[in-house]
Amino acid sequence: MAGQVKHKQIFSSIRPDWRLAKLLLSLATRNTDALLGAVAKVLADEGITLESSTSLLDPLLARPGVLTRRPPTESELKNITYGRAVARHLAQYDIGQTVVIAESACVAVEAMCGSDATILRAGDLLGWQGGTVEESVLSRALTVVKVAKPNQDMRFDVPVIGQGTIAAMRRAGATCLAVDAGKCLLIDGAAIPEMANAANISIVADVP
Repeated sequence: MAGQVKHKQIFSSIRPDWRLAKLLLSLATRNTDALLGAVAKVLADEGITLESSTSLLDPLLARPGVLTRRPPTESELKNITYGRAVARHLAQYDIGQTVVIAESACVAVEAMCGSDATILRAGDLLGWQGGTVEESVLSRALTVVKVAKPNQDMRFDVPVIGQGTIAAMRRAGATCLAVDAGKCLLIDGAAIPEMANAANISIVADVP
């Protein structure tokens, strides 16, 4: 499976056929894994086996370590540690995979809106996108943490970072991005760290 189906489409005006309607109504929960897992089962019943969505994209998986010229600062490392703890709990319930942290405080969490919208919302909350940021005792620099689910099914919904993510971080005043090594796709390849370097954004990938 490749590409994206926005989760909010389950509430759209698109009328499903009888098979999809039956599938939707049969689910106890309608989070991403439940929905895509049910679709995978329907395909399996037809003799169609889904392969890992990264099987042909191995070079694009984040490798362990610092992926940019600038490593995270001490403050950003603290944000990452706290952010990973929060994001793991969020991912455990398949709500979202991204959190945005400032000074070890959780500013925004992802749900159906997606990572980029979550980052921009965090920027709005702290005033970055308003043009003028008031002085504060605490730093308003944001750290973005994106994790895989505890039992990440590599057939679908693998975490992805694109150039749009870096652009959203720049707009929101985010200075650091942390992802899971081997379980996050840098879908635009080398263009992502290059873009991050130009914006003085640090990217680090840790083994989950």
